[in-house]
Amino acid sequence: MTDVTSFLHTLATCLPGFLIGVVFHEYAHALVATKFGDDTPERYGRLTLNPSSHADMMGTIIFPLGLMLFGLTPFGWAKPVPVNPSNFKKYKAGSFWVAFAGPGANIIIALLCSLLFALSYTQLPMSVSFKPAIENMLRYAVVINLVLAVFNLIPFPPLDGSKMVMPFLDYNQARKYEELQRFTFLFFIILWMTDIFSYLVRPVFALSNMVTGLFIMLFS
Repeated sequence: MTDVTSFLHTLATCLPGFLIGVVFHEYAHALVATKFGDDTPERYGRLTLNPSSHADMMGTIIFPLGLMLFGLTPFGWAKPVPVNPSNFKKYKAGSFWVAFAGPGANIIIALLCSLLFALSYTQLPMSVSFKPAIENMLRYAVVINLVLAVFNLIPFPPLDGSKMVMPFLDYNQARKYEELQRFTFLFFIILWMTDIFSYLVRPVFALSNMVTGLFIMLFS
């Protein structure tokens, strides 16, 4: 277990990117569902950027804090946004884009943070005392949001990736696909105890570094 100083440093450095990531992820689901004609998220108070409306005790507080206690980058989740696809004006398009909206928001946040990192790296003089702290927070925000995006895009129920696939299956195929949810816990254990997930995120991180490098070249 990490010491108090290291924990507070990890908390201050990682928490902003994590909270922004999970809140905007759920807000994006709610916003796009509303655009497709479903008022369920709004009725349940989820069409908001207020973190308390999306926070899950285990996924948003206990689990990420536990990871940070061991000096690890925080990872977690928020309460799923309630959605009623039968209210969508276009069922297939609505189901697909509402599911993609969460990971899509994380990708946009990662890109924006890459841009802000490049601006800080090239435009802020070294004499600015908070320059290293800002750049560390932005680096972690990029990593955390890319991990959230890639993880949620995995097409295994109940992750967002599976909800993007589901509308395009017939009834029997969809029911069989949904039954995989029984093995979700086992799937997650395999994912985290092996190198499978690292193989998934490695090319994404490489692409992120390339984009950040392009931003730096743009502002140099």
